[in-house]
Amino acid sequence: MSDDEQIARASPGYAFGQLERAVLRASWSSDRASRDRAEAKVRMWRQVLDGMASGRLDVGSRAPVAGTPAWVTLEVAHGGFATGRYLAERALTGDEQAWVRALPDSAPGRTDRERLNLWYLSDAGQQVLRETLRSGRYRVEVPEDAALLVVTWLLENEHDAAALDLAHELMPFMDRLRFTPRFEAVPQSAGTLVRREPVEAARRQLRAKRVPPQIEAMRQTLRVWHPLYDRLVALWCSTVGGGEPPRLVPDGNGRMTVRGGWPCQVWPEDWSERRDAWLTDYQAACRAHAGEAEPRHPKSNFARLQRALQACPTDSRALTAREVGWIRRALANTIGKHGEPASEPRTALRATQAAVAAQPTHAALAEAMATRLDPYPADGGIPSLDPIVADIPSHEDGDAAVHPVPAHLTATAARALEAPVEDLVARGVIPSGEVLATVLPQLTAPLMASSLDDPTMAALYAQTYAAFRRRRSLLLLNLQHQVQFDELPWIGALAPLRHATEATARGAREALRQTAELAVAAFPHTILPNPLVREIGELASQAQLTLPLVEEVAADIFMGTFTTKWRTAAAITSRTLAGTLYARYYDLPDATAWERPFGRLRSGIERRWGKHTAEDFAELCRARAVEAGVDDQADFVARNGAILEQSQILTTHNLAVLINALDLQNRLGQLAPELADRTLAWVVRRQTQPVHNQHAALQMIKNVAYAWRNAIFYLSLCDAEAQVAAVEALRNRVAGAGLHRFEPAVHGLAHIVGGGRFTSTGTVADTTARRLLGWSVGHHWCLPATPPAPQHA
Repeated sequence: MSDDEQIARASPGYAFGQLERAVLRASWSSDRASRDRAEAKVRMWRQVLDGMASGRLDVGSRAPVAGTPAWVTLEVAHGGFATGRYLAERALTGDEQAWVRALPDSAPGRTDRERLNLWYLSDAGQQVLRETLRSGRYRVEVPEDAALLVVTWLLENEHDAAALDLAHELMPFMDRLRFTPRFEAVPQSAGTLVRREPVEAARRQLRAKRVPPQIEAMRQTLRVWHPLYDRLVALWCSTVGGGEPPRLVPDGNGRMTVRGGWPCQVWPEDWSERRDAWLTDYQAACRAHAGEAEPRHPKSNFARLQRALQACPTDSRALTAREVGWIRRALANTIGKHGEPASEPRTALRATQAAVAAQPTHAALAEAMATRLDPYPADGGIPSLDPIVADIPSHEDGDAAVHPVPAHLTATAARALEAPVEDLVARGVIPSGEVLATVLPQLTAPLMASSLDDPTMAALYAQTYAAFRRRRSLLLLNLQHQVQFDELPWIGALAPLRHATEATARGAREALRQTAELAVAAFPHTILPNPLVREIGELASQAQLTLPLVEEVAADIFMGTFTTKWRTAAAITSRTLAGTLYARYYDLPDATAWERPFGRLRSGIERRWGKHTAEDFAELCRARAVEAGVDDQADFVARNGAILEQSQILTTHNLAVLINALDLQNRLGQLAPELADRTLAWVVRRQTQPVHNQHAALQMIKNVAYAWRNAIFYLSLCDAEAQVAAVEALRNRVAGAGLHRFEPAVHGLAHIVGGGRFTSTGTVADTTARRLLGWSVGHHWCLPATPPAPQHA
């Protein structure tokens, strides 16, 4: 093995950083829910670090847990770090405990889980699973849930050898993993509609809404303390003699002085009773709102009047002249600000405040919406938002008012809405390509299962595929690839029974075309995220298309080379975009150049880590990265990032491959002017948003460069007139936003649109124009002046 092929290992540094952040969040969080989430992350990252230190975890491997095959579904922390926990290793439910208690003492198994799994392989257990499979009343939450159902189906359909082989492979984990599904009262539905989340998730989020402490304090003030305060003021005003109640008036020297009568001069007959009633109500309010009472400053008007009342049983003899003066001043303050008790200004103010306090909180509205969701199946969706987000009537006696649902609560409920995927994108329920990737399995799963003749097995296959797509990706090094669906033993056992049909392929091709078009049109400023690339790849496989789809690779784990699909994708890009604006802007190699190795290599293809690699493609990316300032002394993350950016430029990160394979030129050509305009508008808007640190600034310019590259791709599908118009609109936007630092990029694009070319350094002689790249060694020219950064994050 050469030095270049040394097996790379993941560093624990990232995990240490995540643990530190989780500990800080746990210590700083003010509310219990946030603290619980942070503490859960602390436990997770401790498991990661303990596993790495002990050697039980080999992070970076596709089978990172010692003694565990790759097919086992693992708990995966942020960044692809496995914690070592099996997601299918769960405590027995109440129903499962009842089943275990009913088993005879002689039932085999070392643990209750193993005893139950083995019982399902018995005649009685098999009968239960056969009935479950036929009824469809089950839910596959993690892929392992389907394993024994597949065994049952294989036995029932006389594939005994395959069933025995599968049971043998599962046997080492019978004592720990649940291999049966969750049993349901109603069968799972399947169709052409999708939802972002099931009803239970939306319901749980609604019921988690809480009233912020400051809002609750305000409501208590309006509903409890203000009425008490007004009664207190009225009580003291009734003792005023010698004129009108006191009030503040200017003294002619720029100051305010008190004018009017003095309190404690007259004592109404019922004053003592009213005083006692007020003090009783005040004490009751303090008890009812313990911890919330008396948030006022001790020198506030309320506090002064309340203390004086407690010290004055029936007359003013218990009060000093100074205290009576403070009562007078407090009354003048509040009367001057809000008017006398029962006056029109004060009454109007309190009426307005009472109306505000009577409004239900967002938490109360959320609870009402959650109650409306209760009749719907927890694992299903809702066919319409209307009954959930309709105005909510007041629950106050005799109050006929209704209250509209706030937009953010509507958005929460909409996550459970079942609708065509295009509708959910248009509503904003699916706001990104990442979220689109999470819902697509609901459509692609039936397509994947259509290669099976038996409808009961097809339904199980579809649920298992959707559950598999919910698995989180692992951090992988050394050109390893993620576990594939058919590597699950129970899915592999079905492989000989599947057969592709032209109808299936045709349906998959149409779904692939619609998905690709939707992803590009809905989110034109972003690259296709890796989960979406994988989902598109599965559709392509089902459609019997071989597409060289490439993923985004993190700069800090890049291994310095690429597999051959990157070279193939680059060749398709050069051929598809030959002579276009994109080819000129980025100086793409000629299409014929890919027919021979680049550089001095005798062969462009080598074999490393057991994979065919395109070494000439990697060398070309390294040579082109010199424009970003890359040299032998550059920080490795910045160097890797610049190289990876060139790989994305050369391949258009799948756009050229998709429009070429799916014949999307005409359709996207019609949309191209709009897509380019929206993307360039986003480029300007993103740069006007504040960034608070160097890392955020670098992330911003990287995302801007992604969007910029996409916009140039869309402009390449436009005619020359549309290109010129787009540049002029961009110029106006940049000038209007005051983004002077971005003008060199605008000048550079205008130069290429006008038929010019960049020099080898990505500039234009005797001008400020230059090519925009997202990565740079040292300070990026398009960012505000800051201390040079050693690397691009």
